Amino acid sequence: MMDMTESVRWGILATGGIATKFVEDLQYLPDAEVLAVGSRNIGSAEKFADQFGIARPYGSWRELAADPDVDAIYVATPHSAHRDATMVCLAAGKATLTEKPFTLDLATSQELVDVARTARVFLMEAMWTRFFPVIREIETLIGDGAIGTVIGVHADFGFHSPYDPTSRWHDPKLGGGALLDLGVYPITIAHLFLGPPDEITAKAKLTPDGVDENTAMILSYASGAQALLSCSLVGDTPRRAAITGTTGRIEIPRDFFHPAEFTLFRDGAEPQTVRSDFPGMGYQFEAAEVQRCVRAGLTESPVMPLDESLSVMATLDAVRAKIGVSYPI
Repeated sequence: MMDMTESVRWGILATGGIATKFVEDLQYLPDAEVLAVGSRNIGSAEKFADQFGIARPYGSWRELAADPDVDAIYVATPHSAHRDATMVCLAAGKATLTEKPFTLDLATSQELVDVARTARVFLMEAMWTRFFPVIREIETLIGDGAIGTVIGVHADFGFHSPYDPTSRWHDPKLGGGALLDLGVYPITIAHLFLGPPDEITAKAKLTPDGVDENTAMILSYASGAQALLSCSLVGDTPRRAAITGTTGRIEIPRDFFHPAEFTLFRDGAEPQTVRSDFPGMGYQFEAAEVQRCVRAGLTESPVMPLDESLSVMATLDAVRAKIGVSYPI
């Protein structure tokens, strides 16, 4: 456990776009300090460190993880490197926040979880959607029965990404395709409000390299509930989500995965829109949860437990099997 007045000192593993956004949002946490950055290229680490005034750039993941003053590490590599990078951090005993999806498949995600639990080291998937105030409030409302029993979830996430076989969006060696990068968000919303499905139906159009570029999914439940979900790299979809219950529904507008508002529709009542504005992109909310857990000596987050990450990954694996996508793991 840490002193509640101490700053949590972060290390950033990788220097791409999402690492940049995460560091920019840490400025909204007065008790967070970015102490170090690590990359397999020392030049990239030094450039990133210069950009953000980070004191300690390292030219390898292991050097970053070995820094005795780093309390927590954010893994921001492409999907295909999540497993190896996270293993380096866990082996060094560092609290680790690993970008979504955890890994490329359930087996390697389970491996990370097993190592973290055996070593009693904190580990959490960086599914930022789970931590936004709007999502937490929707959870409370649904838990209190505001829309009755949930019987359906609709969610989509798509945009146009011109085909480039070398890009992380399309290269199977990098875990390319719409499903892992975009489809994980609709699936996460379905799991959050309906749990893991009892049956999965999925169809997709694949690229010449064998990753999905336009995917539709139906998650079915023994209760009769269904989740209708889609993800795409070929078109700009509405990017909305709706949770329907027996006595009402909740709609989350465009970019539901980092929302600032929702509208509650209840039978016999006027619609009610609730806003919860925030600065930056909103990565500070997941970072704040890591810091809370580290200070409390927890090894898992009760908001984003490891079993939930494994459950979502199991659904992703099942969808991939349905649509015929595999990765050279």
